[in-house]
Amino acid sequence: MLSHYIFLAFVLLPFRASAFYFYGYGGDRKCFLKELSKDTLLKGSYNLGVYDDKLADYALPNYNDYGIVIDVEEVFDNNHRVVHQQSSPSGDFSFLALESGEYKICFQSQVKNWVGKTKTKLEIEFEIGFEAMLNLQRKESLESLHGKVSILNSKIMDIRREQQLMREREESFRDISESVNSRAMWWTVIQVTLLIIVCVWQIKSLRSFFVKQKVL
Repeated sequence: MLSHYIFLAFVLLPFRASAFYFYGYGGDRKCFLKELSKDTLLKGSYNLGVYDDKLADYALPNYNDYGIVIDVEEVFDNNHRVVHQQSSPSGDFSFLALESGEYKICFQSQVKNWVGKTKTKLEIEFEIGFEAMLNLQRKESLESLHGKVSILNSKIMDIRREQQLMREREESFRDISESVNSRAMWWTVIQVTLLIIVCVWQIKSLRSFFVKQKVL
């Protein structure tokens, strides 16, 4: 397995961001040494490119073939590993220093399937301290805002469904009311008609009675 270590001691001014890129081969491990104070936030983003002969350039590889292994070790504590993260070829990570001292941050391209010896380009960007915290808070704020918008949209959909249900109930009630009113009207007409018929029959009966009694 082709693997070698490149140790670089670099200084990042507080609240600043620094970017690097390195060329190598699949399986290479790149390490950085960084002095961090206690409770300092280190945020990093990375992007692994694999050389494509057809494009004659570096491109993001298939996630099924490549990955990145991220390790953070405490140099002051016999290289005690505090972070071991297996990730996709492109992504980010964050780390909070629990103790002051020198830390080693390592990135290793991981070849999941045998694809031959390939050239790689690893792009890394670090953010330290306040700027990293701001970006993290901004991301969390956006995620929180997105969540609130989703909840609001869900509530709006619930209100619309309730309004639709109310309209359907109103239409059903109106149809029932119209049906009842129509039946009541026809029943009234029938009652009046029957009353008229009864009155006419009674008048004829009385007239016939009086004629027989020679009253009329």
